[in-house]
Amino acid sequence: MTAVTDRDTDTRPTVPAKPARRSRWRRYLLMAALPLLVAVGGGYEYVVGGRFVSTDNAYVQQDKVTISPDVSGRIVEVAVRENQPVSRGAVLFRIDDEPYRLALQQAEAALASARLKVEQLRADLGEELAKQAAAEEKVAFEQREFQRQQDLLKTGVAARATYDSVRHDLMAAQQDLNTAKQAVVSARAALGGDPEVPTDRHPTVLEALAKTATAQRDLDHTVVRAPADGVVSQTERLLVGQYMPVGLSAVSVVMNGASWVEANFKETDLTHMAVGQTATVVVDAYSGRTLTAHVESIGAGTGSEFSVLPAQNATGNWVKVVQRVPVRLRIDGNEPVDGNAAVPLRTGLSADVEVDTHYARPLPGVIGSALAAIR
Repeated sequence: MTAVTDRDTDTRPTVPAKPARRSRWRRYLLMAALPLLVAVGGGYEYVVGGRFVSTDNAYVQQDKVTISPDVSGRIVEVAVRENQPVSRGAVLFRIDDEPYRLALQQAEAALASARLKVEQLRADLGEELAKQAAAEEKVAFEQREFQRQQDLLKTGVAARATYDSVRHDLMAAQQDLNTAKQAVVSARAALGGDPEVPTDRHPTVLEALAKTATAQRDLDHTVVRAPADGVVSQTERLLVGQYMPVGLSAVSVVMNGASWVEANFKETDLTHMAVGQTATVVVDAYSGRTLTAHVESIGAGTGSEFSVLPAQNATGNWVKVVQRVPVRLRIDGNEPVDGNAAVPLRTGLSADVEVDTHYARPLPGVIGSALAAIR
């Protein structure tokens, strides 16, 4: 049996050693540095806080055109389907061309008739010139006969009745000559005053040519084609047999090419914004990708100014509302990144935009004066 001594059963707690003086100073230093770091961080945030302006009221935009037919008629063929890529000149749909073919044939017949009429006018002019020459010759003959009868009358050889008859024939011949000359003038006028004018330069033929060209244009426009490369949309409006009037929207084509972002910034965000400033764009559909852009233009007015019914604030219950101004940002970088393909942008997609205005807020007067004094 082992004996237990007081030394072995001593359970009194051990008194810890006093902290070193260096640990105490470290704690004081941390306590002093923390407010200083907060002040420095807050100052930095204050200075650069107005540099970036952002908005989530932004949308991707692309050029798009609404296509409507130039001629009316019933649709006989629809050559595209919804969201189909098309190239410039591709057939979208066709309108019944039978009425326009008949109109073209009628215009061509009128053109041929006009050309024949011009040739007939030339022949008429030649005929009138011949009549004028004959009338001139008759006047010359009657003038000689009148002179002879007048000389005989003076000598008493000729009778007075014969003299009067010859004088009457001369006056009739002169009247016929005047009529022939007037007919020549009319025939020349019918040819535009120039008998040598080319047939297709005559006003009547020019009018017929214009009508023929119009009929040909209408016939050509019965085939509606894509105006540019892009993607066709809203083809559900097109049905075979449907009557399509002139000017009614038929389909839309979203054009391929550059995209831009239409961002509606608050009017208070435009203080330091300028054209050319850089920006970043994050499309909601591709939140993991950041696109680079730049400010291309700033709207000439707020969105409400260009609305169909602009707001009228000249009332007693007016409440001030912060206005939005459209800003167009041109996308600069949409290239493949880390093996990922370029972002397929589609018109109307929502986006978040942040513009770097490079603006730094000035320091408060007291702090600024103090820093200036230190320098």
